[in-house]
Amino acid sequence: MEQNEKQTMYRHSMSHVLAKAIKSLYPNVKLAIGPAIDNGFYYDFDNLTISQADFEKIEDKMREIIMRDEDFVRKEVTKAEALELFVDEPYKTELINELPADEKITVYYTGSDFYDLCRGPHVENTKFLRGFNFKINRVNGAYWRGSEKNKMLTRIYVYGFLNKEDLKECLRLEEEAKLRDHRKLGKELNLFMMNDLIGKGLPVWLPNGFLLRRALSDYIMDKELALGYQHVMTPSLGSINLYKTSGHWEHYRENMFPAMERENETYVLRPMNCPHHMMIYKNFMHSYKDLPVRLAEIANDFRFESSGTLLGLERTRAFTQNDSHIFCRPDQIKDEIKGVISLILDVYKDFGFKNYEFRLSLRDKNNTEKYFGNDDLWEKSENALREILKNSGAKFYEAEGEAAFYGPKIDVEVKSALGHEITLSTVQLDYQLPEKFELEYVDENDNRVRPVVIHRAILGSLDRFVAFLIEETKGCFPVWLNPVQVKIVTVSDKNVEYAKKIDAQLRMNKVRVVIDASNESVGKKIRSASLEKVPYVLVLGDKEMADGTVAVRTFGSKDTVTMTYADFEKTLLDAIKNKK
Repeated sequence: MEQNEKQTMYRHSMSHVLAKAIKSLYPNVKLAIGPAIDNGFYYDFDNLTISQADFEKIEDKMREIIMRDEDFVRKEVTKAEALELFVDEPYKTELINELPADEKITVYYTGSDFYDLCRGPHVENTKFLRGFNFKINRVNGAYWRGSEKNKMLTRIYVYGFLNKEDLKECLRLEEEAKLRDHRKLGKELNLFMMNDLIGKGLPVWLPNGFLLRRALSDYIMDKELALGYQHVMTPSLGSINLYKTSGHWEHYRENMFPAMERENETYVLRPMNCPHHMMIYKNFMHSYKDLPVRLAEIANDFRFESSGTLLGLERTRAFTQNDSHIFCRPDQIKDEIKGVISLILDVYKDFGFKNYEFRLSLRDKNNTEKYFGNDDLWEKSENALREILKNSGAKFYEAEGEAAFYGPKIDVEVKSALGHEITLSTVQLDYQLPEKFELEYVDENDNRVRPVVIHRAILGSLDRFVAFLIEETKGCFPVWLNPVQVKIVTVSDKNVEYAKKIDAQLRMNKVRVVIDASNESVGKKIRSASLEKVPYVLVLGDKEMADGTVAVRTFGSKDTVTMTYADFEKTLLDAIKNKK
């Protein structure tokens, strides 16, 4: 047996030990399911209320069960026998009732006093679990069978590894994750807030957060302008007929907010921007000489994510996309997608991203009815993207069933500091929407023909991108991106005018700067700036004022360096320009 298979079997066996321990400690609980997962296992229970204070007691009971050397015994029973065995377990009963009447059902006993509905396999005896390394991670709410229409159960997550060092590393990463949690850091740095009275999943950007978002928006728009993109602004809602024409209403309506009806008209909040951009293109006559047309937008979108999936800025109901649609001739597809991939690589270089790979997302050939269009177009699209990736030399893999409903796509998976894979950028090839919207251009033979559309997002959702950046940098953003690039600290009131002069000079260079002229001690002001993770702190006292100098404290350093203002300005502007 391979190591991974063995570890999965041990984790699965441990989930039964957990269920038995809980049933022993809390006899009135009802059992749901308990699978093995990537870093351990979990089990769902009904009628159970516990907290972190109970974890040690539960772990002790699990160890006690393991030390009894109890056998895992597999038994086959009929459906009727299974229903009788689990007559007091409503969730097990529901699962059993969905099975065919003649199907043999397997039940695993752990000792003589606990049994569970399970296909297995398991270890032969709990004694084999004595060296297994586990620790309860957390307790969460989870809807039965993942549907919010069902009852909320109590889910206990447990880390579990064959190797003790793997558990230690997992716990280390857990602590690191807490330090990097973008929700915690976002609050500490006054970047964004969430409030249920405003609405779940609706982030509010505070002044610092807005400055950060603006810096990102300006950065990517400047890149796009240099590459010939044209920026537009379109409404955050549209007629339902717009989305019926695009096909989104048919294929995507479950992810959209409900339609709004007024004066015999029906509108929806948009989940994406493609239909609006199609109509901008259609508003003008185009010649083959005009193409490509590259439309781009920093656009607000809305999707009704279930409340259980909402997670800070990573998954929201209102978000902003760095979106673009390129309208081109078929002979321009390769060069345009190469250009997009080049832009992605350029952006990743600026941000220092190194650990990433491309994913070619294809349709599920066994479930083609959920995709728009015909087989020939899909084959043509998928082959074109595959060839471009091969010729680019980019590291990529293929993922069947991950395509958009209207076409295949290239996603870029970036591995975070915590080892998580995050999709940041995407490129999608689309022959379908031009057909749906009857888009045209006049070719060299004066025939009206369809363009091809390339959907692309470099930063993707700005919200998710900010969450990723916060966790990557622990909130210590590079100086070019930081909401506050310089904080000026005065020693006394006599130094305020000098501080204002420095402030004005920095602002002339578009530097984001604030003055701390409060009555607090200089040490406390510096500590405050450090907690705010400000890249540069300038301490201005009588000596600096007399000499025309500044005392510079760089974030992360305990040393203060005195230099002329001109030297500091040169250092600062160089760091901003070169994105150091």
